[in-house]
Amino acid sequence: MTILERPGVSLHEACSHVIETDRLILRAPRLDDAKTVATLADDRRIAENTLRIPHPYRLGDAEDWIAAATLGGGEETFLMVLHDGTVIGSCALRWRDDDTAEIGYWLGAAHWGRGYATEASRALVDHAFTEHGVEAIVAGARTSNPASRRVLEKCGFQWTNVELHRIRAISSSAPFDRFRLERTIWASLKSWGRSAARVRCSA
Repeated sequence: MTILERPGVSLHEACSHVIETDRLILRAPRLDDAKTVATLADDRRIAENTLRIPHPYRLGDAEDWIAAATLGGGEETFLMVLHDGTVIGSCALRWRDDDTAEIGYWLGAAHWGRGYATEASRALVDHAFTEHGVEAIVAGARTSNPASRRVLEKCGFQWTNVELHRIRAISSSAPFDRFRLERTIWASLKSWGRSAARVRCSA
């Protein structure tokens, strides 16, 4: 799981993007996803590695999150969905006011260790650079979460520093490794050896 922070200028477009990869569909959350989201996110292991997810995580929390996601608010939010329709987590881009975006994600524990977070993150990185024209993408991962740091490194992110951030679920602050991916680095890494994600707009 990674963090999202610092609301910025909204670049959210009139359409909702749908991004398809080899194994995943990234789409906007819908109200009828609330029960599934609540079940997946009600896991302390997820909450304590993100800034904003409360624990316990109830149905009302999921409904509020979905309602906020539909408004944009400087953020483009997706559910990670397997091609058979199974919702497995969420990822997002938050737009900042300095020509950069912040990437974040969480994944249901039953789906850890299968490469889904890396696949979704790579698709979001491509989407941010190609569809939105950002100059750089930043991200953070709690220092005690090496799996999340590996996801970012596999996507080409480079470590920059460590920062303290307050985690809602534990009502305390913890250190997070901060990462950054420049457009020029991303362009040089396009030989990732994978098929390109397919992006379309949904009304």
